[in-house]
Amino acid sequence: MIEIVHWGRIPYSEAWQKQTELFQSRITAKQQGQNLLPDLLISCEHNPVYTLGKNGFGNNLLIGSKELEQKGVEFFKIDRGGDITYHGPGQIVVYPILDLEHFGMGLKAYINCLEEAVILFLKNRGIQAGRLEGATGVWLQNPTRKICAIGVRGSRYVTMHGLALNINTDLSYFQLINPCGFVDKGVTSLQQELDGQVQELNLCRDELMLELRKQFS
Repeated sequence: MIEIVHWGRIPYSEAWQKQTELFQSRITAKQQGQNLLPDLLISCEHNPVYTLGKNGFGNNLLIGSKELEQKGVEFFKIDRGGDITYHGPGQIVVYPILDLEHFGMGLKAYINCLEEAVILFLKNRGIQAGRLEGATGVWLQNPTRKICAIGVRGSRYVTMHGLALNINTDLSYFQLINPCGFVDKGVTSLQQELDGQVQELNLCRDELMLELRKQFS
């Protein structure tokens, strides 16, 4: 059984450190033949921060360090896949710390499961979403706009990082980056798609976590 853990509002640097410790402890346990640590689905929320994946391009951040400081936004270059994205209040961030060997799947199938859980969560709220060829995450069409970003890291079938789903997120922060490296695609949120109706973040979080758990049951 996967354990669900809620960290609440947490600085990005602290969450990254805690994730890394959990990730490394599971890799070490596997190497020692003591693979008994539980699989985790960790949810949290961050203060405004931009994160750039290891293969991302710095010029996709459209403002400098002075402007970042003025706006109170942090910036981290991190060890996940993908390019640049934004995390902030009103967004559900999920960090699965899973051993994919427990579920008989590889990284591609794992990412598909993350996407599917979000697609089903949105379907339950009357929103039709899906995948976009050549791009991870969950998208809406006409026009093309992303509602959930996905970026992961895996080693020895153990995962870290994960997904960020926009619920009541302030989308203006995405105007200061080329989200996920794209210059021709938009970003949206559940609130925007429901014509400004404010969504209860904790309720959305709980529903999403249950959909995620189902994907690995």
